Amino acid sequence: MRPTAARLNGMPGRIMQKQRGVVVYTVSPFRQRGSKGIIKGWLFNGYRRLAAQVPYWIVPFAIGYGTYTWAKRRDAWQNSKAGHIALGDHH
Repeated sequence: MRPTAARLNGMPGRIMQKQRGVVVYTVSPFRQRGSKGIIKGWLFNGYRRLAAQVPYWIVPFAIGYGTYTWAKRRDAWQNSKAGHIALGDHH
């Protein structure tokens, strides 16, 4: 199957024809400063953004940690001699 005329322009070995109506905008390399103010921006804006998120992750973290410590203590007690006697389980 032969490629269409529109497809021929991008194929290897073919000379690209000039296109009309295509506009390309670029920024001068002297005007590009991608990392300008990155440290200063993080110190102020990053801290503010993290501080705003603290209520959303500290509460679930505290609940999860509290549940974990409670379960560890309860498991240790249930596997102890006192726990077996209190629960009426005998090995």
